[in-house]
Amino acid sequence: MLLAHPAVLKDLVEHYETLYALHAEKGSPQVRQRMEDVAYTLCVSTGTRDVDAALIAARRRLARPAAGRARPEGESLFAAS
Repeated sequence: MLLAHPAVLKDLVEHYETLYALHAEKGSPQVRQRMEDVAYTLCVSTGTRDVDAALIAARRRLARPAAGRARPEGESLFAAS
């Protein structure tokens, strides 16, 4: 499974949390749609099917030490299959 870069996950989690708070406050259709879009992207990025599982998976991945997240030296993003 492809894994999203930690910086991308961090941005997605922060964006979702901001939109969630904004939606709770204002509840506009535009905010709700954007929140659903970010939730979908989080799910795809973490290989999950619902936003709660996606948030848990993203936070677990972000909690790992940086060394545990890094690609092994010499491993390419575009490795041949």
